[in-house]
This record gives sequence, structure tokens and C-alpha cells, in this order.
Amino acid sequence: MLEPAKRYDGYKSYEYLTEGEDFRAFDLAAEIGRVPAYAGLDLSDTQKERATRLLTENIVVSLHEHPTLFPEDIMETVDYNRTARHRTGYEGLARSGMTAVFDNFMDGTACVTSQAGWKWTDIIADLGMRFSDIAHQDFVIKGGSIADIQLAHETGRVALIPGLEASTPIENELDRIDILYGFGVRQMGIAYSEANTLGSGLKEKGDGGLTDFGERAVRRMNKLGIAIDVSHSGDRTSLETIQHSTKPILITHAGARGVWDTNRMKPDEVLTACAERGGVLGLEAAPHTTLSHDHPKHSLESVMDHFVYCVDLMGLEHVSFGPDTLFGDHVNLHKAFAEQLSLGAAHAGVSYEEVPYVDGLENPAECFSNIVGWLVSHDYSDDEIRAVVCGNTMRVPEEVGS
Repeated sequence: MLEPAKRYDGYKSYEYLTEGEDFRAFDLAAEIGRVPAYAGLDLSDTQKERATRLLTENIVVSLHEHPTLFPEDIMETVDYNRTARHRTGYEGLARSGMTAVFDNFMDGTACVTSQAGWKWTDIIADLGMRFSDIAHQDFVIKGGSIADIQLAHETGRVALIPGLEASTPIENELDRIDILYGFGVRQMGIAYSEANTLGSGLKEKGDGGLTDFGERAVRRMNKLGIAIDVSHSGDRTSLETIQHSTKPILITHAGARGVWDTNRMKPDEVLTACAERGGVLGLEAAPHTTLSHDHPKHSLESVMDHFVYCVDLMGLEHVSFGPDTLFGDHVNLHKAFAEQLSLGAAHAGVSYEEVPYVDGLENPAECFSNIVGWLVSHDYSDDEIRAVVCGNTMRVPEEVGS
């Protein structure tokens, strides 16, 4: 585990207010040590030194996370989310080795006023509350450009780049994309699991593709400099988004259907189309997603099976990591929000052994230490490792214009 970043001074979310008086108190999950450290890597001292050097000397970017603290009792999450006051995991981020993180906020679990999530007012409340807290400290900075990421690296900080997993909250209002850009959003998905005014999500029985409004929204995001994500979009919608975008697109958190055959994974056709247009895939690690037949018990090794497959298929320059982790019980969070997150449709027809957590990729504090350790142990070069933890991910926002 890395030592805490020197810039971090121990700040906790909303400590400028009085807990229990200004906002509701919850017992929150631990940021460090909630589960045992990963024991699957057997690195020599030389390999450990190399992995530490690569993490500390280079920019490291996660393409997709939710780096906030959830209640220790995960079944309190609905009540917690209704306060619109998620706590950022500053201590965990300080131990993560990450320079920048694409934070996708509450999204479909943003149930401030509605159990269904995705409401415009709730999304704005979520963004505003988080930014208010971030403005009261100096370790995590709101990242809106490549220059912000470079500044974070130079000054020992972490840049948090706001994103949304779907464009559902804009409804049929194209200018809402501009408003979200003004709030700092720099990455947006087309659709989550359900269809919306832009296109179809991965749970729909019939994928109607990108709508006329969706094409207009893609053009607006291209003009503004918002990176487009199709992680949760249907296959046809994904392909048509890639086709209509004048800029490279992202698959911020997914894996290969050729390794694990579920709707949540992307078929070779989508992965290769993404790569051919200069896009990048971030490999997913949310519980019970990126499994493999060689490693059906979800762990770092399962995810890296997808990494090897996708590097062979797409080319190393188009593969990165978007582990999609959080601080808390992710497995039971999925159960609590199974309907909103359409998990049944994502995993339909495939059986798997349930795990209590994804060993080696359980939370944002540990992911990149273990990813880099795995890459070092499998003899990837320094340049190759730098590419998949930074260079590939940075290239798309740079070309998009963020």
C-alpha cells in the first residue's frame, strides 16, 4: 500500500459543518482496511520498488470510479442518498496512487426526490453538494482540463473529473448539456440500462439505436468538449454513437463479451469500432461483471483476463482501467438497487459464484497498486504500463477538447 500523499492534511467531508446539526450523521464504511489486502501478488523486492516508482512518478488516471463513502449498513443507502450529501473518500484517494479520477457521482441511485433516480434536480443537487465540500479543502481539486490533471500531479493532489453514466437527466433539453458542462461535467454516457431520448440501454429487448435527438446531443457534446461514454448503451446504440461522433469515444467501464458472455460486456464489433476511431476502453471491476471462465470467482485475475483479450483485439494503446469501485459493500449495494441498475438484464442467462467483494479491486484505495503490481509481475514494460494507466486515458479528453 502506498503512503499517504503529502498534500493531504486529514480533511473529512463537510467537517466545516456540524454533523448531526447541519446534516444527518451515518456510520460510514472504512476507507482503508475494510477487507483484507490482496494476497494474490508475489512480487520480489525489486518488483515492488519498480511498481512503487511507476505509481509515484507518473500520472495515474482511473476512467471510472465512485470514490465516495457509503453507510456501514449498506441498506441505509437510500436514506443516505436522499440527503444528497455523499462523503468523498479523501483518505482513500490519498492512498490510491491516482492522480486523476473520473467520478460518476450517484447517477441512477440519485434518489433525493425520486426512487427511480436520474432526475435533473437530483443530479444538480448531487453535483452541487459534492462541489461545495470539495471547495472547502485543498487536496482534491475539481478537474476540467488536461492542465488540471498535470497540476494535480505536480502539486501532490488528486484531480476529480465529474462525469455522468447517462444523459437521461437532460430529457429533451439539448441546452442542459451546456449547463452540465458549466457545472464541470466532462464525460457523459448516452444511456444507462433503460432507453432514453438519446438511445437504447443494454437491458432493452430491442435496441433502436441512436435517435435523431441523440445525434444532435452527440454533436453538442463534441462541440463542448464532453467525452462520450457508451458503457451501458445497447450494441447498436454504441456502434451508431461511434459512427456519428467526430471525436473518439470512451467505453469507460466494461469488458469483453468474448471473455464473459453477458449484455454488460461489449462484443468484439463494438470494441474494434471504438479502437478504429481512436477510442479507449476502461476495464470494469464492479462485482460480478468482468468474470472469466479461467477465473470465475471475481478477482483481479478475472479482470486481467479481459485486459489480455482486449489488448490482443484492440491494441494496447486503446485499453485502460475504469474499475468502478467505491468505499463500502458494493455487492449488497447492487442488491439494494437491483431494479434501478437493471442487474438482472445485465447478467441474464449466465450463472456465477457470488463473492463478498472483488479480491484485489475492492475499493479506489487499492485498485491501481494491484493493477500496476500485476503488470510488473507479468513483465510489461514501463512504457506499456504508463500507457494503460495514463497515456491512453489522457489522449481521448485531449482530442475531445476537455
